Amino acid sequence: MAKSTPSDPKIPLGSTVLVTGANGLIASHVVDQLLAAGYNVRGTVRNLARCAWMGPLFSSRHPSRRLEIVRVSDFSAAGAWDDAVKGVAGVAAVAGGVGLTLQDIDRALDEELGWNESLLQAAKNESSVKSFVFTSSAWAAWTPDPTKKAKLTEWSYNDHAVQVVRSDASAKEKGFLPYMAFKSLLEQRIWDWVNKEKPSFSFNTVLPDTVIGECLDPKNQGVPSTSGMVKWLYDGVNMEVLAQLPAQWHVDTRDAGLLYVAALIVPGVDRERLFGFGDRYSWPKIGQILKQLYPEKEMPNLEMDGWDQTDVPNERAEELLRVLGQSGWTKLEDSVKACAESFVQV
Repeated sequence: MAKSTPSDPKIPLGSTVLVTGANGLIASHVVDQLLAAGYNVRGTVRNLARCAWMGPLFSSRHPSRRLEIVRVSDFSAAGAWDDAVKGVAGVAAVAGGVGLTLQDIDRALDEELGWNESLLQAAKNESSVKSFVFTSSAWAAWTPDPTKKAKLTEWSYNDHAVQVVRSDASAKEKGFLPYMAFKSLLEQRIWDWVNKEKPSFSFNTVLPDTVIGECLDPKNQGVPSTSGMVKWLYDGVNMEVLAQLPAQWHVDTRDAGLLYVAALIVPGVDRERLFGFGDRYSWPKIGQILKQLYPEKEMPNLEMDGWDQTDVPNERAEELLRVLGQSGWTKLEDSVKACAESFVQV
């Protein structure tokens, strides 16, 4: 958690920040880190009853701060975000509606771009909003391939994925590329909106790679998203999915949450893409770490199948973590341990 905050943050301490999709893996850590840093949070969820665990969890962790949970079930409804943004000083747009098995990227783009632009416009119309952070993806920048050396820049986009998806390649050949292409095109169009509309608030995007680490309430929240894949390996299930995921980078759940706080509050951070790439990983390597942690547990043995060789522009993001008092990125071993301790105890 943030050990220090800037003396002149972009948004004043005690302000309220909107976090969309607040019950998710990344967003719940954004909520946690904002509360720890001295902010109040308004979080949107689709179903209040299913997210009733959030109030008791965060009030116990941060008793002096305020968390308000509101329902936004239809993102594309007219005026869906108007009430949610009223009076907030910042927005962390984390919610997304597309999964890895996406095939029709044009339909998904029309839907998701529409409601994200509505959220941006609602924020632009609200004079209290000083800072906005949009969630993209590491895959918006490149297709991981451990057999190749690559160098990414702050403004790299995954043109390769777009080209393959627009080709006559088979669904099998495309694999996860439609999802990657979608993330790349969506982020570019969001930037197009920002460059055209020129909102007065600071605007940044965060590109997290595979998010692994502590789950804040595994009993009620479960072990969601990519942290849940660590549990797959521990349980020996869905190995065919893990086999399709090449060696690449990971970011710790807590580092990811803190990076959003930095993008929201650190002065001078504006119109930047922040790469949430903490440490390299592969699923065979995670299997080795789990085996060291739990030698008595029967788990699949995965053969090492390469190691990422990509040069990534993650220095700026790490610099911002240090501004908030953290020594640097969390190592893979520590993230896997924190993740496993979350689900083993349940």
